[in-house]
Amino acid sequence: MKRRNTTLLSLTALLGAVLVAAPSFPATADEVEQLKNGTFDTSTEPWWATSNVTAGLSGGKLCADVPGGTTNRWDAAVGQNDVTLVKGESYKFAFTADGVPDGHVVRAIVGLQVAPYDTYFEVSPQLSVSGNSYSYTFTSPVDATQAQVGFQLGGSADAWKFCMDDVSLLGGVPPEVYEPDTGPRVRVNQVAYLPSGPKNATLVTDATAKLPWQLKNASGTVVAQGSSTPRGVDASSGQNVHSIDFGSYRKAGTGYTLVADGETSRPFDIGTAAYEQLRLDALKYYYTQRSGIPIRDDLRPGYGRAAGHVDVAPNQGDSAVPCQPGVCDYKLDVTGGWYDAGDHGKYVVNGGISTWELLSTYERALHARTGEPAKLGDGTLAIPESGNKVPDILDESRWELEFLLKMQVPAGQPLAGMAHHKIHDEAWTGLPLLPSEDPQKRELHPATTEATLNLAATAAQAARLYRPYDKAFAAKTLAAARTAWTAALAHPDLHADPNDGTGGGAYADTDATDEFYWAAAELYLTTGEKQFADYVLNSPVHTADIFGPLGYDWARTAAAARLDLATVPSKLPGRDKVRQSVVKGADRYLATLKSQPYGMPYAPTNNLYDWGSNHQILHNGIVIATAYDITGGSKYRDGALQSVDYLFGRNALNMSYVTGYGEVNSHNQHSRWYAHQLDPNLPNPPKGTLAGGPNSSIQDPYAQSKLQGCVGQFCYIDDIQSWSTNEHTINWNSALTRMASFVADQT
Repeated sequence: MKRRNTTLLSLTALLGAVLVAAPSFPATADEVEQLKNGTFDTSTEPWWATSNVTAGLSGGKLCADVPGGTTNRWDAAVGQNDVTLVKGESYKFAFTADGVPDGHVVRAIVGLQVAPYDTYFEVSPQLSVSGNSYSYTFTSPVDATQAQVGFQLGGSADAWKFCMDDVSLLGGVPPEVYEPDTGPRVRVNQVAYLPSGPKNATLVTDATAKLPWQLKNASGTVVAQGSSTPRGVDASSGQNVHSIDFGSYRKAGTGYTLVADGETSRPFDIGTAAYEQLRLDALKYYYTQRSGIPIRDDLRPGYGRAAGHVDVAPNQGDSAVPCQPGVCDYKLDVTGGWYDAGDHGKYVVNGGISTWELLSTYERALHARTGEPAKLGDGTLAIPESGNKVPDILDESRWELEFLLKMQVPAGQPLAGMAHHKIHDEAWTGLPLLPSEDPQKRELHPATTEATLNLAATAAQAARLYRPYDKAFAAKTLAAARTAWTAALAHPDLHADPNDGTGGGAYADTDATDEFYWAAAELYLTTGEKQFADYVLNSPVHTADIFGPLGYDWARTAAAARLDLATVPSKLPGRDKVRQSVVKGADRYLATLKSQPYGMPYAPTNNLYDWGSNHQILHNGIVIATAYDITGGSKYRDGALQSVDYLFGRNALNMSYVTGYGEVNSHNQHSRWYAHQLDPNLPNPPKGTLAGGPNSSIQDPYAQSKLQGCVGQFCYIDDIQSWSTNEHTINWNSALTRMASFVADQT
């Protein structure tokens, strides 16, 4: 399932785009200028400006006086309409631009001019940072006759002057070939290998025979050596590769490098400290995702910000949010919770699996042979609740749980006990935009069976974990879970509209069988009641083969039930078979890992990497890790440890997908407030933030302009505009949190 089915862009009539009914156009090999008067020699016609912008000729340029005090980029703009686009044709979009004063960020788009305002290419250069001439190529995904070129200039507190010249949209140009800098051909886990764990690397080479390798310490001394194993052409990357195994070397240290075929890898450690820190950093991500509370700079230096969506202008706030028209006639206080991703929406289905995964990280620590609950205890995360004698991971999870409870339809209302699917802005906002500066109307979306069962599952799980610390809260969550369960049984097929993707992701799912199984499992594990055991045992999901190639996620939740039924103590009849099913799934993922020259337990059908592939790799690794918790078998421990190497640099792009970890790492994830790439006054994502990773469908225009024809692992770009390959989300970081905690526990 795709997380988004629409762009994360503003929906203003001036600067949007739509797939309109258009005639078929013959492709042309000739380069043809699509714009009129891009040189402004004698006039500015047919360029338009919004009513608050004064534009005219100045020294052979179009110059615009932009007012201050606007909130959004699209609040002030200039552009040209009625441009023709041809599906599949490549275009070169070029312009020169400058501003007074320097440093303003301009959002330049090519889109269509009528509703529903999809945009097909956009860039946001900061003027005068790297020269004032800009040139990009992209391929149009549609035929259209009502396209436009626009320059969004708003969002500045102070008035400024914008000038542009030589604006061109040239059709028929050859597509620009994007070649990422992949660095040395020896690919390693750039973070660390455990002294007692597996140590594998991948060498990209044309050689067909084995090659010698050397492991060097920080001073350059050779400490181990051997020969590579040729693997042939790797389908996930299209590269000819060899594998290197240096697991027999176990001495801890920093600054190691691996040398083979005349190439020296990026440096890495052999040790445990990095994973102890990552366990915490991956969890600390959630504090700066909080809605409804100021983020304290003393707790997260550089990330302090005002509270978002608390009824302080320009926010319209979350304390009394109405439904979409026609959905309900009440308002709910839905303050709090975590922002789902790089936008300002909050979604019960994604919040559900994210909360479950954090709670399960803690629950594993309570029950697993290598679990260390004190490592997740009070004071470990430096959050406002630290020092209250409750494990910090439970405090952080409660911030989302309280929000999930607020999304339940009140008693006395139609569909009482169900949960609203999501709450977000009426329309998409642009980047960058702090949560406290979001001016959009907020809306509750219809209740769904899936959201209701997410609430039932996580609230039931919470009841058993919070009982030692807050009996009243535990009782409240269990009551809410029971109410949600009863409501879902009464309304088993209320699904989210797949077209409800304006202003926020649709999160559409047409089958709640897995969510029913999950909710029943959590209710049984908490209460031990026969009614829930019977539902689990009679569910078709209970004996189904649920560990598929893509792994589990928000739309495939059966594994959440199966993993908990296998590891949380209970008297469920046939529990041994449940545990065996997890081990069988792990065996399959281990076989996949061994077949992949880059060593990841992920090989999607036809090599089509899915949205958020990185977290699916982690989830498959978690199944392997759970098999180790069940059996104690070293092959499962080693497989789980090896599965993280891909995330930290042993991949075709030779980069770590976790911010702040590895010499080269993702740090421009798509986000409205971790937007340093667009606004130097804003930060990059915090350390420990996972990027979504390669996505063969490359839905966003920026990725489409760079990655056409990409193969598997190469369908990724670390740019803030690539929301389909490079967003961060709460459910992706929950996967990282759980796996990081497991790895840290193996020290």
